[in-house]
Formats: sequence, structure tokens, C-alpha cells
Amino acid sequence: MEENRKVLLSVKDLEVKFRVRGRILTAIRGISLDIYENESIAIVGESGSGKSVFTKTFAGMLDSNGFISNGSVIFNDDELIDTVVKLTPAANKTIERLEGKLDEYASLTYGADTYKEILELKADRKRRMTLSDEDDEKFTKEMNELVYQRTEANNLKQTFDPHKEKDKIKETEVEVKRLDAEIKALQEKKEALIKQHKHNVESDTAYQKEYADKLAALEAKYAEQIKTPATNEQKELNKILAKEAYLSVGRYSYTKRMKSLRALEKTLKKAMTMGVDLNDPDQRSNVFDDVVLHVRYLDETPEQLHGTCVLNLAQIKYAGDWSQIRGSKIATVFQDPMTSLNPIITIGKQITSIILKHQNCSEAEARQRALKLMKQVGIPNAENRFDDYPFQYSGGMRQRIVIAIALSCQPKILICDEPTTALDVTIQAQILELLKDLQREYNYTIVFITHDLGVVANIAERVAVMYGGQIIELGTVEEVFYDPRHPYTWALLSSLPQLAERDTTLYSITGTPPSLYNKIVGDAFAPRNPYCLKIDTIAEPPMFKVTDTHYAKTWLLDPRAPKIEKPEIIQNIHEKLIKSLNI
Repeated sequence: MEENRKVLLSVKDLEVKFRVRGRILTAIRGISLDIYENESIAIVGESGSGKSVFTKTFAGMLDSNGFISNGSVIFNDDELIDTVVKLTPAANKTIERLEGKLDEYASLTYGADTYKEILELKADRKRRMTLSDEDDEKFTKEMNELVYQRTEANNLKQTFDPHKEKDKIKETEVEVKRLDAEIKALQEKKEALIKQHKHNVESDTAYQKEYADKLAALEAKYAEQIKTPATNEQKELNKILAKEAYLSVGRYSYTKRMKSLRALEKTLKKAMTMGVDLNDPDQRSNVFDDVVLHVRYLDETPEQLHGTCVLNLAQIKYAGDWSQIRGSKIATVFQDPMTSLNPIITIGKQITSIILKHQNCSEAEARQRALKLMKQVGIPNAENRFDDYPFQYSGGMRQRIVIAIALSCQPKILICDEPTTALDVTIQAQILELLKDLQREYNYTIVFITHDLGVVANIAERVAVMYGGQIIELGTVEEVFYDPRHPYTWALLSSLPQLAERDTTLYSITGTPPSLYNKIVGDAFAPRNPYCLKIDTIAEPPMFKVTDTHYAKTWLLDPRAPKIEKPEIIQNIHEKLIKSLNI
């Protein structure tokens, strides 16, 4: 499958964090995954494993306290990445000015190594005058814990009744004052330690002289090196860089375009100062991504520049970019249709408003497209139901309307976030069948989030099992169901009610998922894993390859690991699943 299909979305080393009450929670921990065109992939795991957060990163729907701290999410949509910018006299003048500036900065590359030596020398002095990284981390960790405890105690105080629970209020006030004193004492201790380190350095005359001499020699050497003029090769590269800069900001308004160009100029100057190889396309993209999405130059005519955008969804900073992606290219069907629909706007209006926003058509054409969609998703008598309100529809019909809205702009990716959980079993089957039928017609990719393995078996081609913010097993449905390799996948399959026998206790996974506030050492599933090895508590396992399509993140696949059979309940489950899940 992977050989024949285009990679539509490529996720690499993705890390997502949230700021929660003064602490940092790491919800996604280094996920890498390729999602293919016109495939169905299910993401499964317990609540809190990171399924919804993962998909929200490429739908641009992270909560305001969430941020992507590392990694890339490359969206390979031919229509979006193709970029054309008009070449007006003002545009040509702007490009020429930037090109001239870059030619000036090119000489800085000759002194890059010396500049780094200067920075390292200054950094070493700064380290001597302050805390070591280890001590600073220790103080920060202790301070964050005290601040967290103080916040919790203060929040607890607000819950007490001032008339009936005065004693409890006084107790928590005492606790808050104690924590305030500890926070102040820790801060004073840190400041005193830094002051002592600074005094030690300033009173060391031998070190001070050695530092001053080294710095003066390096600065003189640097000043001489950066007198070298730019070569013809560098000037040719700068022409391309200036055009790529203008291509990258061409879709912005004039004010934002000029502001972004100034920021790009500073960033490129810094890159040259640090000796970044701007001939390397990947390094160049990394430099541009600090300011804007990088558009690579392809060709030009006297009237326009033409390029292709490296559409890294993890780096989008311009809200206008998301408006072209969310809905029209990546759409979402949520769990509860009532929260997705506006209760005071008619069904027809809600569908046509999306069509009018993203597609160039008249209201009459939008109405016809909306009616066609309503019929396709199975709404009987669509013309008469067009002006009804959501409360006049059943739960299953409301979910069909949500699917119609999601498909109204023919997106490339349809994220289904547990869309059948709020529906009864018979309606669930109809919605799953509808999603598969519409996929054959519209050729979209389904990313299906669920904790129900029965649903997975009926809709997905591939399965990614998530735990503790990581993908711990990935494979085709047949591989994950019939040849699972990770103990967590074994536990999930063992929990299927369909596998339970009469007069036996239904299997459940002991313990709770790990706290994502703390750094996880070893395998995140180790504390709940009945097959835990000693190394599971020490080192994080790599992703082992089982077949070309099947991977699992467990030390049990290491050649040195003892041979452990999967639980008896999930051995030879093929016939049971066919019978119970109607695969």
C-alpha cells in the first residue's frame, strides 16, 4: 500500500506541550507517522493517551495553552503548496533591496567559526558567574513544585464555606503562608549562590586577564575575516534567497508583508553569522520557518514568481493560512453532533454557509450542493428537511449532517473524533458504512479516533495504538488484531467484551496511565505491564520493525529478550472476531 500511495501527511518527531497551572504537561512525546492518500487509519488507546491532541495539531485546533515544542507536520497538498506572486515594480524594488542587504551580510559567513568561539568564551564566563545547568534545573524543579503546591492550597481554600468551615480556611491559610515562606527562602538561597559564584569569578584576576586577552584576540581575528567580500556564487544564492523571501510573504497584506520581510532579513543575517549552509534546502527551510512558511523558488516570468511551499503545519503563524486549510483541506467530525451544530440556525443554512465561505459559487449553487450532500449522507426528503433546525433531527441524522458539512468542501483528510460514541449500536453501523461509501466517492483519507476496537475492525486499514503520548504499535488491521506485539495492545484486545466467556470476569487493565507532568523513564507502560522486564524501567524502547508495515515499541522484540507468549485469551482470536465484530 505504502509504495503505491502518496504520503499526504508526514509527522516527524512531534512533541506537544500544555501550560497547566504553572506546570508543563507533555501530551505528545516524539510521534513520527506517515498518513497516506485515500487510506483509513485508526488511532486507538485509552482516554488521555493523546489521540485527540495528536489530530488537533494538524487541524490547527490546539487549545490556547497548548503549543508544539518540537517536530514537523508536512502536508503535501499540490494545490496549497503551489505559490504564485505578482512581480510589480514595487515588488522588484523590494527584492533588489533585500538582495543587496544579503550581499552585505555574506561576508559574515567567513568569520562564523571565530564568532562561535567568541560566543562560547562568553558563555563559559557566564556559566562560571551563575549556576550550573544541573543546579539551575534542580532549583527550577523545586520552585515549580512549591508554586504548584501553593496554587493547589489556595484553590482548596476557595472551596470552603466561610460560615461553616472557618477552621479549614485558617488551616489552608497557614499552609499557604508556609509555602510562601519556603518559596521566598529558596529564591534567596538561589540568589545568594549566584552572587557567590559571581564574586569568585570577579576576584580571580588571573582568569579575568586570560579571558580579556582571549576575547580581544578573537575579536581582532573576526574583524579581519568579515572584510572578505561576497563571491559570485554567494551573490547568486542571495538572488534566490531574496526571491524566496518575497514568495514566502506574498500572500500577506502590505503591512504584514513588510514586517515579515524585515524579520526574515534579520533571521538570514543571523544564519549567515552562524555559518548555516543556506545551500542545503532543509537548513534553509528551518531558517525561514522561524518567521514564515518557506516557499522554494521554482521559476519566474517578467510578470510573476513561481514557487512551492513547504507546508509545515507545526510552523503556521498566520491565521489566514489556517482558514485555507481547516474545513477545505482538513475537516473534523466530532463526537457529539449537538455541540457541532448551531441550535438556532437551520440545517440548510449551516451547510451552505460553509460552501459559500470556501467555494466560489452563488447561493443557489450552494443550496443545490447542500441538497445533494444531504441526500448522499442519507437524509430522507432533503428538500423538506432543508429548513429544519437541529432539534428536529434525531441523533443519527444530526451526525449525518455534521458529516455532510465536513465533506462540503471535499477535504483531503477527514478526522473522525469518536463520531459514533454518542449513538446507539444500529446507528453506529450505519454511520461507519456511510463514511466508507463516501470515501469511495470523494477519495478522502479517514483518520479515525476511537477506543472501540470493534469500530477499528470495521473501518480501518491501518491501526496506530497510542499510550502515554506515543505510538507504541503500528500496523495493518490484520497485523494488530491477529499478531499484536506490544503488551499494551495485548491488554486492549484482552479487554474486548466479545472475547469474554460465560461465568468469567471481564479482563481490565490494572493501574492508571502515567502522569504526563513528569519525565517518563523507560517504557511508559512498565508500571502496568505484567510482562515488564528490568530494562523497561530504565530505558525507553526503540520502535522495532516486525514487517514492512508492522512496528512495535517494546523491549520484548529485542533479540536478547526472553520469549514471552501473548495472553491465552487473544490467541487464535480470528474466528471470535469474525463472528462477534462482523469483520
